Amino acid sequence: MTDKIVLYEKDGPLVLITINRPEVKNALNLTVFRALNDVLDIVAKDDDVKAVIITGAGSAFVAGADINDLLSFDSIEGWSASRFQQSVFNKIEKIGRPSIAAINGAALGGGLELALSCTFRIASAKARMGFPELGLGIIPAFGGTERLVRTVGHAKAVELILFRSVIDGNEAYRIGLVNQIVEQDQVEAQAKEWAQNLSALSPVAVRLELELLHEISRELDTGLALESALGALTVSSKEAKALLGGFLSKGKGKP
Repeated sequence: MTDKIVLYEKDGPLVLITINRPEVKNALNLTVFRALNDVLDIVAKDDDVKAVIITGAGSAFVAGADINDLLSFDSIEGWSASRFQQSVFNKIEKIGRPSIAAINGAALGGGLELALSCTFRIASAKARMGFPELGLGIIPAFGGTERLVRTVGHAKAVELILFRSVIDGNEAYRIGLVNQIVEQDQVEAQAKEWAQNLSALSPVAVRLELELLHEISRELDTGLALESALGALTVSSKEAKALLGGFLSKGKGKP
């Protein structure tokens, strides 16, 4: 590993992107988002790249957003940050190559939102996934509400978000949240196998098919704008500041 917070490794037609903050379970802050955005721009300009894998360093995928960032936002800053963060995840979805989230551990809050922006999700059976945000007085605001409904349906999405359910890989597979479950030490290998398979396809046909699949859900952009507005209101509230600060002071890590 290096001291870079987002690692980029190219192997022929495949790219492996690793969120590299293992000391805080790869929690997402604005610095991570900016670095990830820069890496995605490199991928977008490289015609040799046929598939992208995204994972996390250490024992977690991404255990959520960095609470220190959230505590610093007022409503205007929260809105601006959310729209930028959404744009980075939108870039993954619209980059024109299949992307695979290799979920090697906890994918909570913003981590699950990152995974949902990928084309496919391969997870360890022991991985933990969920949206704990409402317990902290905030809502998923990186695209999670919209993409979760689109992936598992309205009824199950409502249940997962409002009850703050944290599920394992087996349950995630059962409800269609992930495409495949494997042993933890096989997650990255399986993702690379899928990526190799996908890289053999016509890049033009793949790009057009992904565009078509995205256009089927054109209302996503409207939903994302509303999500940012409501997310900014919640993250700037006195209740959220108290809950987030209390969570951080207890040393529970990142949601």
